[in-house]
Amino acid sequence: STLASALAAELRMRGTDVAVLESDALRRVLTPRPAYSEEERDTFYLAMAFIGKLLVEHGVPVIFDATASRRIYRDSARRQIARFLEVYVDCPLGICLKRDSKGIYKRAQEGAASTVPGLQAAYEPPQHPDLVVHGDRELPQDAGRRVLAKLVEKHYLEEHIPAGEGGI
Repeated sequence: STLASALAAELRMRGTDVAVLESDALRRVLTPRPAYSEEERDTFYLAMAFIGKLLVEHGVPVIFDATASRRIYRDSARRQIARFLEVYVDCPLGICLKRDSKGIYKRAQEGAASTVPGLQAAYEPPQHPDLVVHGDRELPQDAGRRVLAKLVEKHYLEEHIPAGEGGI
């Protein structure tokens, strides 16, 4: 979430308006009483990818702010969205536990949540992410700038030329 916010802020400073599809917010609408079953997660993440595709088709860049713990979820988004960039935020579990601003890991440790990816549910790391960000060693703003650089490198985004440094 911190990286998604930092990246969105960087993009907006460049004049690119972006939609951040945050899984917790979408889940409140798509599954108001979530059971977090495997079937429900499959449906949710496939729907999230489809919503992202629709936005992109209408010219709105999208940042997916979601765990998407299975490769099939990320692969579905990649198949549907031609200019897709997969960013793997590699962060040790201990750091995730310390930064647990939403209380997800705490609830899992107390037994109130039983399907948290990385604890009770498997997390399938990406096999070939476009970019790896190290959540324990990089500041969100620096990681956001690296994502921007990768978007430029892949020609998904034009290189930003500050005002007065070129052009007409």
